[in-house]
Amino acid sequence: MSHDGQDLSMTPLLSNLLALTDPALAEAQAHLALARQALAARVTVAGKVSSAALDQHQYAAHGLAWLATYVESLTQLRQWAQTLSDQAKLTEMEGLILQLGFGEYLAQIAGGIAMSQNEVARAADLGIAPYMPGPEAQALIAAAGDGAKMRLVALMRAQNGASTFGASGLDDELEMIRDQFRRFADEEVAPFAHGWHLKDDLIPLEIITKLADMGVFGLTIPEEHGGFGLPKSAMVVVSEELSRGYIGVGSLGTRSEIAAELILCGGTDAQKAYWLPKLSSAEILPTAVFTEPNTGSDLGALRTRAVQDGDDWLVTGNKTWITHASRAHVMMLMARTDPDTKDYRGLSMFLAEKTPGTEDDLFPSAGMTGGEIKVLGYRGMKEYELAFDGFAVKGENLLGGVTGQGFKQLMQTFESARIQTAARAIGVAQAAMETAMRYASDRIAFGKPLIDFPRVAAKLAMMAVEIAIARQITYFAARQKDLGKRCDLEAGMSKLLAARVAWSAADNGVQIHGGNGFALEYVASRLLCDARILSIFEGAAEIQAHVIARRLLD
Repeated sequence: MSHDGQDLSMTPLLSNLLALTDPALAEAQAHLALARQALAARVTVAGKVSSAALDQHQYAAHGLAWLATYVESLTQLRQWAQTLSDQAKLTEMEGLILQLGFGEYLAQIAGGIAMSQNEVARAADLGIAPYMPGPEAQALIAAAGDGAKMRLVALMRAQNGASTFGASGLDDELEMIRDQFRRFADEEVAPFAHGWHLKDDLIPLEIITKLADMGVFGLTIPEEHGGFGLPKSAMVVVSEELSRGYIGVGSLGTRSEIAAELILCGGTDAQKAYWLPKLSSAEILPTAVFTEPNTGSDLGALRTRAVQDGDDWLVTGNKTWITHASRAHVMMLMARTDPDTKDYRGLSMFLAEKTPGTEDDLFPSAGMTGGEIKVLGYRGMKEYELAFDGFAVKGENLLGGVTGQGFKQLMQTFESARIQTAARAIGVAQAAMETAMRYASDRIAFGKPLIDFPRVAAKLAMMAVEIAIARQITYFAARQKDLGKRCDLEAGMSKLLAARVAWSAADNGVQIHGGNGFALEYVASRLLCDARILSIFEGAAEIQAHVIARRLLD
């Protein structure tokens, strides 16, 4: 079977690849089932999962989450390859990505999955016997060596600078959207991103205007509210491509996306009619004001309070890590409206209007002060800490018109937020791979390009493979969301994996650059800083793994 001159029948392994992956995947799924049963036995008390027991066995729980993420990733990678095969679009490149992806992840399932740089989850940690690969899995593991990696890199080099290696599996409409935003990122963002980063500049307002004209801020808002009504899958593609240019630009649409989802899910008809068209057109820019000092991911412990003052509310308290706060016109602000509570049940969400700041006066609104938090990366929108002292919010801007619903309203956005974070991570990883590949092709050492050395080529090959894996599990999560299905598990898995893939790609990119990668003038140094935040925000990797484990035991 030949497609575009690439012959899958060139080796017995490639021609039989899909058949090999079936039993290997079944073995991995059976291993996961045993691990789930073993953890359930440890943490079930009186017929229910005990939170205290789950905390006690946290290492095993998080190991289970990573194992489940690997198995789901392989499932989606195989489904991607099968779909391409059915469409006669499975070329040698996709075959090698499948081969290397299965071989590497099966080997890690057998030997240990890296949860971080110094934490490896092994079968013994999960309380089960080691996974013993069958003959098909052994063949895949054995085939994931230097030869396959060098061949994949040779095919990548033949694509003459293309950034996405292997077919995406998306439909024609989404590919058209990808092409549009890839061109924008290449022409309007990437050439200037490093300068914005080094100067710690805000993203120019002209970029925001151009993105608004392209419909970024209303992409998934229903047409009746001034948006385009496109699926979450479209937002994933847009976020991925814009983040490939600069994560700050890729994250601009996320602000409006989450604000719109909060209003769509929890707002009154009047709030939807007023706010959504303004968000869609970027007439107003929103920011999310949730996190507080010393609370982090424990949102139920928020202490900022809102006290009723006639029909309106007065907010007092402190917030931190607020992205794009100075420029914003409205804050999605969560505060405690029931002083007798100490958990999530007393929280409410407000659409808190404010006056956008200037360079000389960041926060001109009465009852509100703030300052910038200097950060390593993820610049362009800036991070701020805020203090409220009797800050006034109109009574009509209580989201949904009912108190005590804030945490529930926020929870409804978590799926989309984590899918989007995964998409941004894929974009950063993609940029790191492109940057490293260009450098490795141009840099001559010992008489030949760096890319000709097997260790360098292997790094680039595995970047491409893991980006493809992360992309497919993220696309799957987005499709589940578009179908109206619960997808918090899939969203969490995609975010958990993609964040690690981004960090790995950025770190290896710096390594390929050698000393130059440590120099501020090289893009590789920025990508490393940008990648580091991805396993922290929208649910730190440890929190994310804990949530996944809990869901697996439900």
